[in-house]
Amino acid sequence: MTNRRSVKSADGNAADAHERGRDYLGQPQVDRLLQAAKKGRHGVRDHLLLLMMFRHGLRVSEAVALRREHVDLLQSRLWVARLKKGLSVEHPVAGDELRAIKRWLARRDDDLPWLFVSERRQPLTRQAVNYVIKAAGERAGLGHVHPHMLRHSCGFALANRKHDLRLIQDWLGHRDPRHTAHYTRTAATRFDGLW
Repeated sequence: MTNRRSVKSADGNAADAHERGRDYLGQPQVDRLLQAAKKGRHGVRDHLLLLMMFRHGLRVSEAVALRREHVDLLQSRLWVARLKKGLSVEHPVAGDELRAIKRWLARRDDDLPWLFVSERRQPLTRQAVNYVIKAAGERAGLGHVHPHMLRHSCGFALANRKHDLRLIQDWLGHRDPRHTAHYTRTAATRFDGLW
């Protein structure tokens, strides 16, 4: 007889839960994270950074590469240049996000091309973004939060809003739909109304 693993553990969690821990935040946790980001030393910048990473599903490298010219304030649009051979697209910018962008730009007294800059007037580094998110996660009481969780949170939020797989794929810049199917397959709302 073969040796099989039990599919359920004593506490009711899946037996492989330790292998596939939740790698995204739900909307209430995202809201707490965004509020905590406002309380940091550079709250206006950090809040906007996290908001844009969540709303547009940005990778860290995509966020730090954003330039002022990628934001069209008059048309409320953002050019998202995807990495990893992803599909670069133009995204709409919601009203609260547009106001956050204007607040951040109004505080700036430089002509630097990058959207997110450090106090030393350099583009933010990947390490700085990691630190900002980690600190906001701790202030929000969320435990360990890392930047890619915001990208995953975006995908799951769109799937839970019952958006089409293809639309989510294009929003996140995935070339292969298999990368996007992960979000729609595990969306809780997929089962709403089943019984």
